[in-house]
Amino acid sequence: MDKNVCVIVPTCNGGEIWERAALQLSKLKNKTVFIITIDSESTDSTREISEGYGFDVIGIKRKDFNHGGTRNIAARYCIDKLKAEFLVFLTQDAILQTPEKVIDEIVKRFEVNADISAIYGKQLPHDDANYLAEHARYYNYRDEAYKATPTNCCTMGLKAVFLSNSFSAYHSHVFSLLGGFPENTILCEDMYFAAKSIKNGYSIGYCPDVAVKHSHNYTPLAEFKRYFDIGVFHSCEPWINQMFGGATGEGKKFLFSEANYLIRRNPLWIVPACINNAMKLLGYKAGKNFKRLSPEKCKALSMHKAYWKSETK
Repeated sequence: MDKNVCVIVPTCNGGEIWERAALQLSKLKNKTVFIITIDSESTDSTREISEGYGFDVIGIKRKDFNHGGTRNIAARYCIDKLKAEFLVFLTQDAILQTPEKVIDEIVKRFEVNADISAIYGKQLPHDDANYLAEHARYYNYRDEAYKATPTNCCTMGLKAVFLSNSFSAYHSHVFSLLGGFPENTILCEDMYFAAKSIKNGYSIGYCPDVAVKHSHNYTPLAEFKRYFDIGVFHSCEPWINQMFGGATGEGKKFLFSEANYLIRRNPLWIVPACINNAMKLLGYKAGKNFKRLSPEKCKALSMHKAYWKSETK
């Protein structure tokens, strides 16, 4: 494999899980695969771990972190300085499985699918994942590969623009051509890029043959805040729902699937699931109507508080 590939990981106080993730990432590093971390003023050993493995480290102020703009900084570094042909994005808590075949599998998918702008891989639950986190991963990351295209996106709905930067890869030429991620977005920079790709005639692929362990045991309050931010994103980018539809149908499928999963595994988790799902709905509706709230209230309700540093949104 003679194509330059850059693996990009935003980091900030990654802790013990970053030690494990970095060890797996170090197995990828060679003369054509570069590991780049963009660190937001970590106060633990995160930066030292990255430097110890010989990763390139870009430092930014924590107050300047943004889901889209920060990744764009690293992407431009990779494209301009390292001449990357492909960009692989991970989060610091995503642990690669079988790293020895990841890059080859991803590059192969791009080579046989010239219309694909981005591919995302499978996500498995962490070993400590609770039943809700387990189900979310098994539901969203199936064993069948697929491709969302400008032709079939109408039947796929919002699923067509599902793309996760916890583990995904981008063709650098198309990434640059489409302008990368939005510079100032609360989250969902990956969904934005997927929607823009399909709108411009490209496709999004899913490759279940490569995987990471990545999941979160969200509390009801965390679910509210996370979905508040998702609601803010959709309020700021209404064209995505207008073009691909809402998540109502997929949401109902998820709820039925989750209920069946919990009945089989542990029925006692049905009550926590109902609470979490209610908080998701409340958070999303509040986020969709964030313009009626003061910046101070938005910041209090949000998971990503740095987004609200500007007084005007």
